[in-house]
Amino acid sequence: MEKKILLVDDEADILELIKYNLEREGFTVETTYNGRDAIEKAKTFIPDLVILDVMMPEMDGIETCIELRKIPNLAHTIIAFLTARGEDYSQIAGFEAGADDYITKPIKPRVLVSKVKALLRRTHQQISTQKNVERLSIDEDRYLALLDGNEIILPKKEFQLLKLLLSKPGYVFTRDKIFKDVWGDDTIVGERTIDVHIRKLREKIGDDFIATIKGVGYKLVL
Repeated sequence: MEKKILLVDDEADILELIKYNLEREGFTVETTYNGRDAIEKAKTFIPDLVILDVMMPEMDGIETCIELRKIPNLAHTIIAFLTARGEDYSQIAGFEAGADDYITKPIKPRVLVSKVKALLRRTHQQISTQKNVERLSIDEDRYLALLDGNEIILPKKEFQLLKLLLSKPGYVFTRDKIFKDVWGDDTIVGERTIDVHIRKLREKIGDDFIATIKGVGYKLVL
């Protein structure tokens, strides 16, 4: 099946260059110049990948990404930000908005195509693991995790950490967000506290459920 890509950028020459190179590789490509139109087009086009410029008028890439992540039919859509070197852009802000990756421009066409193929392979891997969604859950009354129907007793902080990750499967929780929601602003903990609790959780539920986003945080892969 042909993969569908939605390109969003307010610079026409960039759109045409990227579209040309992706269509040469057999991708079906749609383009739009702003975030508002991108949201409407995505609802009917249902792209496998959205490549989204950050700096755009009316609605910037961050705002657009947040709105795209609210559309149920785009649950498996990969979103990658397109950013110029030197732009005042926080990768953490992008991940918190729901982005999966980012691409720095200018970028050579062959490198771009390679990057896109890698991102789409990731989509396939994520969908293939969706069957796990019913395998893992929590019992809030008993502070238990349930994995394939088997009860796993968790200490309070490990339970709260798993509960947070389960609240938004696939969402990247930054370390700051985890600290705030699980330990609170008034609690002083060491730098390795999260890592230790993640390691202990993985020992109990398996390595496949929790992914590390290097330099950012963690997400639950279901």
